[in-house]
Amino acid sequence: MIHRPLEGIRVVDFGQFVAAPGASQSLVDLGAEVIKVEPPEGDWVRSGTSFGESILRAYNRGKRSIALDLKDSRGLEVAERLVSDADVVIQNMRPGAMEALGLGPDRVRELNPRAIYATVSGFGLHGPSRHRPGLDIAAQAESGLMAITGELGGRPLRVGTTIVDAATAHVLTEAVLAALLERERFGQVAAVEVSLLEVALHLQSADWTGYSITGSTPCRRGNGQPGVAPAADLIETSDGYIVLSGYSAQHWPRLCEVLGRADLATDPRFADNEARVANREKLLSELAVALGGRTSEECVQLLASNGLVVGAVRSYDQVRESDDVIAGEMFTRGEHFDGSAFDVVRVPFRLGGECERTMRRVPSLGEHSAEIVTGIGYSAEELDALLQAGVLSCKESSAVGTPA
Repeated sequence: MIHRPLEGIRVVDFGQFVAAPGASQSLVDLGAEVIKVEPPEGDWVRSGTSFGESILRAYNRGKRSIALDLKDSRGLEVAERLVSDADVVIQNMRPGAMEALGLGPDRVRELNPRAIYATVSGFGLHGPSRHRPGLDIAAQAESGLMAITGELGGRPLRVGTTIVDAATAHVLTEAVLAALLERERFGQVAAVEVSLLEVALHLQSADWTGYSITGSTPCRRGNGQPGVAPAADLIETSDGYIVLSGYSAQHWPRLCEVLGRADLATDPRFADNEARVANREKLLSELAVALGGRTSEECVQLLASNGLVVGAVRSYDQVRESDDVIAGEMFTRGEHFDGSAFDVVRVPFRLGGECERTMRRVPSLGEHSAEIVTGIGYSAEELDALLQAGVLSCKESSAVGTPA
């Protein structure tokens, strides 16, 4: 049995890029109907870049697309009818853009008091940067995340994926679900606000709490955890790298014993955590020698079988071939509007022991414009007038979305 707890919930998504569409994708996967409202030229992800195409396929499966000119009063009227029948309205447009179009939260509340209005911004809606455009990288930079990412003494680095955008999509989903539950239980309709900046800060919660307690500013230290050792430390193997942790009073002597170096447990340089942190480089050198000659997989087998935390640093190819990934059915299939299939990471949880494996299709730009408009009461003549005026478009699937 596949669980669809949001069946019957309608979402109108004015979002672009990742954060808002990523949240509405999660809502689709939970059974909601999502209408993706795009400008006549389409969401930026249809621009023809390979990066955009990847975002389009990852975060827009199973939605219906309507291509609508919201700057035209007739297009605005269509949008107003859509939100009048919506449970959730999601948007991450440029700050102030929805209000300028006449679709800000106050107007939507007038049209539909039960609609939950969810806004994603770069820097929040209350500070001096509320009108600044914001993307993942700006949030990584201004939250401190880049300041603590990278090698000791090196330059700041961004996390290797759009981690803040992706996390914001999850946080927005959580907030929308909470707002829906509150509406159903207590009859209260709350607006939802999420910013990339606050999500980026939240991802570093332990670091910020540590900074508050100690007054010591975190800095770039490479892979190792600053206050414990060995912890998240990188060690080279005969064919790659592993990371391992074994810093507790229980695990450190066990690690030494497993490696045949029981003497390290009582070595004054490594006898307690404080000493190991102070002598981390010498510690890692000793561990590398003790693990000498083994492959990454051999290291994983040896250490994990003795209750120690270890992970092989895997390439994307190796991840796809991982027994755990395969057994967990962590990937599923999606369908492009041109009929081709592709791999996509499924939702990262199970309901009732079942994982979601529905093969959802990416819509072409404006693919569902006609059926959506007629579904909200427009006659065939009115539909034709909107199409003739260019307010509404129904583009051929072959004309859009081709990656560079």
